[in-house]
Amino acid sequence: MAATITRTELAALVDAGDVTVVETLGPQHYEEGHIPGAIHIGFREVAQRAPELLPDRDAAIVTYCSNLACRNSEAAANQLIALGYSNVRKFAEGKDDWRDAGLPLEQGAAV
Repeated sequence: MAATITRTELAALVDAGDVTVVETLGPQHYEEGHIPGAIHIGFREVAQRAPELLPDRDAAIVTYCSNLACRNSEAAANQLIALGYSNVRKFAEGKDDWRDAGLPLEQGAAV
């Protein structure tokens, strides 16, 4: 099971550029707004897309989805761990918590 990270810890890592953040919701949710710098990998696409998009298996990675009720981030984090990624955490409170705290979201389609 993936460890968790707090909003404060994640915000500091995002500000420092010391983490790869992965939104695990559908593409339309990513386009509407995502944590700055986040990439998009739907939780059902982790095994196929992670090797290309996340080549460093020791890099700090944080997955997130909508909120505590959403399990996408946990599913994606557990898949990454099973694939051999060693530094994976989930931001369980998700995008809703980030937005509610007044933190910015970026808009636009995944590259």
